[in-house]
Amino acid sequence: MTQDDLLTRAQAWLAEDPDQETREELAALLDGGATDELAARFAGTLQFGTAGLRGELGAGPMRMNRSVVIRAAAGLAAYLKAKGQEGGLVVVGYDARYKSADFARDTAAVMTGAGLRAALLPRPLPTPVLAYAIRHLGAVAGVEVTASHNPPRDNGYKVYLGDGSQIVPPADAEIAAEIAAVRSLHGVPRPESGWETLGDEVLNAYLERTDAVLTPGSPRTARTVYTAMHGVGKDVLTAAFARAGFPPPALVAAQAEPDPAFPTVAFPNPEEPGAMDLAFEAARAVDPDLVIANDPDADRCAVAVPDATVVGGWRMLRGDEVGALLAAHLVQKGATGVFAESIVSSSLLGRIAEAAGVGYEETLTGFKWIARVEGLRYGYEEALGYCVDPEGVRDKDGITAALLVTELASVLKEQGRTLTDLLDDLAVAHGLHATDQLSVRVEDLGIIANAMAALRERPPVSLAGLTVVSAEDLTKGTESLPPTDGLRYHLEGEYKARVIVRPSGTEPKLKCYLEVVVPVAAADDLAPARATAHEVLVAIKRDLSAAAGL
Repeated sequence: MTQDDLLTRAQAWLAEDPDQETREELAALLDGGATDELAARFAGTLQFGTAGLRGELGAGPMRMNRSVVIRAAAGLAAYLKAKGQEGGLVVVGYDARYKSADFARDTAAVMTGAGLRAALLPRPLPTPVLAYAIRHLGAVAGVEVTASHNPPRDNGYKVYLGDGSQIVPPADAEIAAEIAAVRSLHGVPRPESGWETLGDEVLNAYLERTDAVLTPGSPRTARTVYTAMHGVGKDVLTAAFARAGFPPPALVAAQAEPDPAFPTVAFPNPEEPGAMDLAFEAARAVDPDLVIANDPDADRCAVAVPDATVVGGWRMLRGDEVGALLAAHLVQKGATGVFAESIVSSSLLGRIAEAAGVGYEETLTGFKWIARVEGLRYGYEEALGYCVDPEGVRDKDGITAALLVTELASVLKEQGRTLTDLLDDLAVAHGLHATDQLSVRVEDLGIIANAMAALRERPPVSLAGLTVVSAEDLTKGTESLPPTDGLRYHLEGEYKARVIVRPSGTEPKLKCYLEVVVPVAAADDLAPARATAHEVLVAIKRDLSAAAGL
């Protein structure tokens, strides 16, 4: 686009921007002749996909702002009406990030103006409460304004349909087409009232439902340290724990209350280095049985356990480890139905399901796929997401997952055992399934495209001395999976291993998911097996980085 075209487009955007803050920001860029910055913001539009929208806050179509959200809401409303949902209810929830309340109110106004009914949750609440509310209230759709665990300057817009699951193709493309058809914001009716602001009835119904994940009369003795990571989880989680009869969690005070600046962490994600430091400091002071963390919108749950072999005495469990623990606990409780996970998660779940005689399915990455598995009883993903009550919440839920893992810790505590002991049992029974991740955050998305191209053009024939026995380009789909941008390698040699490479759907990252399975004959073999697995995973990372040109 020429400079004249750029300025014309920016001025037209400015003229209809309803937000004084972003109007002033854009006007300052225009007045200052910040051509490069303007070009970046007007290079296209934020793309609406199966994760909805997510991006950095700011003025212009390549940023998250009220103008972009109003267009997204108008497109969603048009889609729903085209599907015969005129007059249907749309529930809107939001977290405590910058602009979240504004984006939620704009969405309610647009839905009302379009002839749909809208209901706002009463205040910033966990994403699983919104996912629950859709089914509980019989809504035709739901919107959650959240950027989950992204950096402080980001926000996002997650869309659910009436089954309570996040959108999947072709709904995403159909909604995107309706968004693109919105010409001017002046043509989008936005009344000042007409929607409902809900009370606490839905939240109370959700809390009543959380009891269902626990076994009546089960032990409730495990002591926890909890961090909300500056998000919205604290009040709901502590209420759920109190209802269940667990000891009140010791709170990480500096991270307990919602704060969109996330002042104590570089990234508000329990998986990121340093994010759990304050929680571990609190744990060393009170000596609990486990540490629990939610991400800022409380749909994910992180768990840490005492470990005398690591610096600081506490170790974060991998999502795959928690996924296996919860599966084993549900099997012990007599759960039936299908256990499901995404393809990037550990194959250990399949072994547990097979041994228990329950169904098992793999899906593409994301709970939008896991939640749609027919007969689902339990689903998890390695990125700390667990669905333990699919009839209540068809999405990952960090509150009910925290309840269930604390129940498991309590059961084991009564037996004089720990979560670590149960992980050892699973390794002896099914082999040590060790997982790791190579994650590369980039400024230039071209680096990701180049790495994927290099792997497609020159697929590795071996990694860590293990022969690549199959190399799948997942863009072609498989018998059981629809197409997605990813590569999957199966390796065999002295050990079996698996590698999946894919661009992140929500962050500027290339993600490589690694797993090696080392046989374990007895408990005495665990330590050498873990050492072997570590060596193999390090070597796979090294060889994969070289093959991808990273």
